[in-house]
Amino acid sequence: MRRSGVTLVELLVVVAVIGTLVGLLAPGVQAARESGRRSRCINNLRQLGLSLANHESARRVFPVGSESRAFPAYPKVTAQHCRWSALAHLAPFYEEQSLLAGLDTSVPLYIDLRPDAIASQNKPVVKTVVSLFLCPSDRGIAVSPIFGPTNYAASTGSGADGTPYETDGLFFINSRIRMKDITDGVSNTVSFAESLLGDSASTNRATVTAANAYQFVMSAPLSETSCASTAVWNFSDPRGFSWANGEYRTTMYNHKFTPNDARMDCMGVLMSPGGQIDRLYAAYGWRAARSRHPGGVNVVMADGSGQFVSDSVDPAIWKALATRAGGEAVGL
Repeated sequence: MRRSGVTLVELLVVVAVIGTLVGLLAPGVQAARESGRRSRCINNLRQLGLSLANHESARRVFPVGSESRAFPAYPKVTAQHCRWSALAHLAPFYEEQSLLAGLDTSVPLYIDLRPDAIASQNKPVVKTVVSLFLCPSDRGIAVSPIFGPTNYAASTGSGADGTPYETDGLFFINSRIRMKDITDGVSNTVSFAESLLGDSASTNRATVTAANAYQFVMSAPLSETSCASTAVWNFSDPRGFSWANGEYRTTMYNHKFTPNDARMDCMGVLMSPGGQIDRLYAAYGWRAARSRHPGGVNVVMADGSGQFVSDSVDPAIWKALATRAGGEAVGL
């Protein structure tokens, strides 16, 4: 009598077929998951665009990109240490109003020169990891023990010499841009884009990439020569380390480089203000929009519409989209 069963050869064939099917299906599953993550990311940006519109409607002005002002009650800190970001100033206008409940911007972000010197009432708030500020395609975790992180940054404009003052975009230090100032059109002007979270402290040159780090120079304004010649990669505060902090490492970026540019972002600091003491320690930067999405980055325009911009976008068009009144007749 012949016994029925499965031979080893047949079993191996079945395993091979299953393996092939899994290999064919896996990229499709991953692509579908990434598509969902990208959609959630652009929805976050649209929520920021809505809060921006609500702020402008209520106060007739867009929020500052970063706040710089003196506080007589804190004489040891410079005006630059106030540093509240656009994301912080939008707190009352998010759809979920309790998101940043208790945030007190009537005091400076840093109450003395120590990097962990946060006012007691603000410590638990600024440490909050806010899902609205994070792209699901990135790591989505805190990169600082003191602050909650952010993937989203406000556009300062075309980049120029990396200045954070009086730029040609929607946001800069103590900016007060009104809707009527956007003569290029709100649908043609980027307000926020995404950028990547950086790595924690590291000096290993082999692990430094444009995606996880930035060059650092002890001078400002920036120049291509100074950035190219530096051998310093500043990881003391990783990129995107704080949604509360309004500077180029965190909540501001510009269009000096195209999305996901292979060149390293570059940061500098103004150590000699030349008589303008209120500008001491001002942070300059060339920071690109960056993402984990294949082929490009998400942005939100000043009218609240979300867009996906290809890495191969024409550099001239990319710069034009960053300016509020450049006179360029371009759009996405």
